[in-house]
Amino acid sequence: MTTGAPTPPSSVRPRRSRPLRFLPLGLAVWVVLEIWVLIAVAGAVGGLAVFLLLVAGLVLGGVVIKRAGRRAFRALSETLQQQQGGVPPQRGGAAEGNGLMMLGGLLLMVPGLISDALGLLLLVPPVQKALGRYGERAFRRKLRKAAPGTLGDAFQQARMHRPDGKVVQGEVIREDTPRGPDGTPGPYPPLNR
Repeated sequence: MTTGAPTPPSSVRPRRSRPLRFLPLGLAVWVVLEIWVLIAVAGAVGGLAVFLLLVAGLVLGGVVIKRAGRRAFRALSETLQQQQGGVPPQRGGAAEGNGLMMLGGLLLMVPGLISDALGLLLLVPPVQKALGRYGERAFRRKLRKAAPGTLGDAFQQARMHRPDGKVVQGEVIREDTPRGPDGTPGPYPPLNR
């Protein structure tokens, strides 16, 4: 016997990508490996030395994050001042590598020697440049493959440039707005709905 309500369509969850499927397992393996390395190093050099290494990583990570944040804020304020002065913003400069530097500082602050090693590796400028180029290429590939109607497609459409690389500045003028006799926007019709 039915109640007259339609049967809901079977909800099929979209498949998760392979990296997302194995992310919880990878995190568990990473935590176990960090603990194992901490125990092994503590057995070799002593618990106090490992504790001091972890505290030094915490302090160094805080200093790195603070420095990268200041650099990012300074680059943002310089860019805003240049744009207000009519000068087009320059690519590169002090703003390059702040995100990877902050990630390196965060990895230094996470307790563990493997994360400290990865954090220190991210502070090396050639590694930052190589990872930045790789990330930019991967981002551009994803944008090219964006399906119509997705967020990636909207972002791609918002970044339209002329062939010479310049961004076309302009404003939208809607012709459906009512105009007065002098050309200024007139009163809007009443809303009757």
